[in-house]
Amino acid sequence: MCISQRTLKRWANNPTPDKRPTTAPVKQPRQLSEDEEQRILMVCNLPQYADLPASQIVPLLADKGVYIGSESTIYRVLKKHRQLTHRGKAKPRNKHPLPTSYTASGPNQVYTWDISYCPSNVKGVFWYLYLILDIYSRKIVGWEVHETESGELAKQLVERTLLREGCWHNPPVLHSDNGAPMTSFTLKSRLANLGMAMSHNRPRVSNDNPYSESLFRTVKYCPKWPRKGFNSLSHVRQ
Repeated sequence: MCISQRTLKRWANNPTPDKRPTTAPVKQPRQLSEDEEQRILMVCNLPQYADLPASQIVPLLADKGVYIGSESTIYRVLKKHRQLTHRGKAKPRNKHPLPTSYTASGPNQVYTWDISYCPSNVKGVFWYLYLILDIYSRKIVGWEVHETESGELAKQLVERTLLREGCWHNPPVLHSDNGAPMTSFTLKSRLANLGMAMSHNRPRVSNDNPYSESLFRTVKYCPKWPRKGFNSLSHVRQ
């Protein structure tokens, strides 16, 4: 790697270590030796410490008057030798794969659906609006209002929507949140039979289904939306 004349003069007047990436690393004066690293590994692999993290090994050794390194040093050595894995009797955390994202370049490629509450004029009583939206054209391809939330009702709505839109043999991707009707076995099994892929929101992410949520807000802020609730199921559907 070439250096400029100015850099060379600066190094000559004020000698400093060469910090270029291609330079061999300089051994630090307090760097652990190979014997010290092997001692840390040997202690951490003893039966009484094999299932404990460094945060517990260090104080246990301190009670015996033994010091082999700080917590960060032990973690660094374990990581260097690929031993920084789950150490304990508890079940390790599951690694969930990242959700697959889909892009629609035309109609009937990706649908999004959700259920929204429609309040009645009786406190605590609601009707439920099932709505399926094509995210490319923003067309409402299917909607129904029912008295309950159910995976069976959602399955029937999806079937009628596919028939109406003429994509029964080439179904689009269906995106939704992680509600009970959306993840019900009834709906999942039927979509699997139809060859229809499912997509769900990421955990604890509230803006992964913006198309349906935006449309629900538009509907509920319409001047005709009754502030005191609907009188009947037919009133909601009308």
